[in-house]
Amino acid sequence: MKDLLAKFENKRPEIVFEWKDSETEAEGWVVINSLRGGAAGGGTRMRKGLDKREVESLAKTMEVKFTVSGPAIGGAKSGINFDPADPRKQGVLERWYRVVFPLLKNYYGTGGDLNIDEIHEVIPITEEYGLWHPQEGIVNGHFKATEPQKINKLGQLRQGVSKVLEDVNYSPSLPRKYTVADMITGYGVAKAVAHYYELWAGELQGKRAIIQGWGNVGAAAAYYLASEGVKIVGIIDRAGGLIQEEGFSFEEITQLFLNRVGNTLLADNLLSFEEVDNRIWDLPSEIFIPAAASRLVSTEQVVRMQRQGLEVISSGANVPFKDPEIFFGATGEFADQQVSVIPDFVANCGMARVFAYLMEQDVEITDEAIFSDISRTIRQALEKAHERHPQKTEIAKTCFEIALSQLL
Repeated sequence: MKDLLAKFENKRPEIVFEWKDSETEAEGWVVINSLRGGAAGGGTRMRKGLDKREVESLAKTMEVKFTVSGPAIGGAKSGINFDPADPRKQGVLERWYRVVFPLLKNYYGTGGDLNIDEIHEVIPITEEYGLWHPQEGIVNGHFKATEPQKINKLGQLRQGVSKVLEDVNYSPSLPRKYTVADMITGYGVAKAVAHYYELWAGELQGKRAIIQGWGNVGAAAAYYLASEGVKIVGIIDRAGGLIQEEGFSFEEITQLFLNRVGNTLLADNLLSFEEVDNRIWDLPSEIFIPAAASRLVSTEQVVRMQRQGLEVISSGANVPFKDPEIFFGATGEFADQQVSVIPDFVANCGMARVFAYLMEQDVEITDEAIFSDISRTIRQALEKAHERHPQKTEIAKTCFEIALSQLL
């Protein structure tokens, strides 16, 4: 497996597009790892300090993810090195999408990612330039759709991704407007935990969880886990965190979800980041959801959680472990050998799978249909891993072996 991973990691990407903004210090890259199946897909992210290497590693991650979510296309990613809090952000994005428009029209599909909102930024800007949907390049390049098929698929994408949730089973609050895109990745991360317990470890209800990150993924995962009877005992976020060893109630987690401002955890009794970081890794818990930035989780943190009963890590963040390797470094391998690790390309494939589902012909666009499809997709990936390797350790390694056998 390591040899296959090294071969895949070191393979040169098929296309690298580089850009320097004419009006600001912003710079950006599109990396298309391959045009497998005639197209490639991957979201657009923005952060200060981002570089081409990060974009390349994420493009390769997307290619692996598509072996689970479908369609059978190549992986890609867009990244812009710029401060997303800068008031010039909108102009940077407008100029960026203008220059990458030909890729998006013909063979590359994108969406939102870190600090870039699918509904409020990507879709409106690309529509202005004449794109029917940010996934149009995949419909053209991979599906080679006829005009009626294209209208059907792109219409489903336009309707489905921004669909406002109406089913109380999937929304934290009605009539408050949460969309499929807001909730689906966190839902998948939580369902990965539920399916893990069904396949490997028994009862989920009453288990305790630690959540790292309170953005769309971490907060939604916590909400859905709490709805299934999991006790959230600790939350750590950039601004601080909360600890409650007996676990927060479902109502308390729902309120913390609703009280977010952007991706920031807000609470009257918020503890400092330093205090939470010092204490949270020693809380008795069975479930850990890393859902903040990439490469934050250290070996020491894994060891401390393991001593307190950690059973499963469901990766909400891409590449959550503090390793230089793209996929599987020393920390990730150590965790995989000690506890059950559900890798990112399985656990957080929700949004990629939504796109794939909505590009099928004449699908049902309801909350139930979309969310059930995500759950089923993740379940099937974990069933394949369990069939090959029923032990509770080295689940991530097994998932990688299954994925790489399709790519190499």
